[in-house]
Amino acid sequence: MSTALEMRFAWRGMDTEGRRKQGKIIATDALSARHSLRREGVIVTALETLGAAPPPKAKAAEVTLFTRQLAGLLRAGLPLAGALELLGGSASGGGLPRIVRALARDITRGVPFSAALAAHPAAFGALYCQLVSVGEVAGALPAVLARLADDRERAASQRARLRAALTYPVMVLLLSLAITAGLLIGVVPTFKTIFDGFGAALPAPTRFVLALSDAVAHAGVPFVIACSCAAIVMSNWMKRSPDARETADRAALRLPLAGKLLRSLAVARWSRALGTLLSAGTPLSDAFDSLTHATGNRVFDLATVDIAARLRNGERLAVAMRAAGCFPPDVVQPIAVAEESGSLDAMLLDLATLADRQVAERIGTFASLCEPIVITVLGALVGGLVIAMYLPVIQLGNVV
Repeated sequence: MSTALEMRFAWRGMDTEGRRKQGKIIATDALSARHSLRREGVIVTALETLGAAPPPKAKAAEVTLFTRQLAGLLRAGLPLAGALELLGGSASGGGLPRIVRALARDITRGVPFSAALAAHPAAFGALYCQLVSVGEVAGALPAVLARLADDRERAASQRARLRAALTYPVMVLLLSLAITAGLLIGVVPTFKTIFDGFGAALPAPTRFVLALSDAVAHAGVPFVIACSCAAIVMSNWMKRSPDARETADRAALRLPLAGKLLRSLAVARWSRALGTLLSAGTPLSDAFDSLTHATGNRVFDLATVDIAARLRNGERLAVAMRAAGCFPPDVVQPIAVAEESGSLDAMLLDLATLADRQVAERIGTFASLCEPIVITVLGALVGGLVIAMYLPVIQLGNVV
């Protein structure tokens, strides 16, 4: 489903108090631009077309807020088109208002809401569109949107906790490296001048620190630039190469502490997405069409594709999950029992809740372990540097 092409316009006009104003606006045509500005209290005196507008973009938090607000408006009795027009009423060129106005136009033309959402895959993923489609058919769109908002808020909260757990140790490590580099560049050369007057052989740790100081002073900036360029190239390569992303994700799952955390996070997202689809009435074979990017982990995404193929060949879900090799046994076994009892959707949602608790516990454990490790590393860097610098002085004192 393709939406109408939007254009950028430069306008000049006056407000209701006679003050001259100008700016830019994005609309489908000049008439729509004039109507939008008139709603904002602007009388347009000149309107110039600047060309096609770039595709609209919306942040994940904005989409979550839109979902929550739309669910509330629909529950209050507003029709879908009216609710979308109300939410997209801003005349600004922001990404989300443009998307919402495009959705309202499509709904007015008789396009199903799920099809209108699918025209904006960057903002609304396949899982989102599939659940909305199920809600449309079942007449339970407000409830489905509220559940989507809950799931998105829960995922955002997990990401925020994980970022908070990683920010402190990363910042302290960067600070310790900066302090060490400052000592190597600003302080160690002073000691080198003093040591040159000793006329004696220096201890090996001191010679190493002096050599490191000289290397940092002469090659530190080029080294930092080279590392930054390499990181940018590696990041772009991983975004463009699915094989590289799979290798990185597979290696991350093998990390001693972070691996279990990432696995629990992927299992929670996968189980909740599948359980939500099944509880909404989606057949198991159709549900997997919307799960290929549900976890954000390439290993689990490929496993989802493999499981879907095995289900089409007649295998049971638990057997297919066990063959994928990335799901823990304590997840596969309850699913096998739930298949026999016919309570697969409820079991998946229970497993997702359990995995969410494990994620929260492991984030707490990770944060508590990072603090002493970071302090130890910082102490070792600065303490080792100080000891290496004073070791020749101590030895000279012993000789005297």
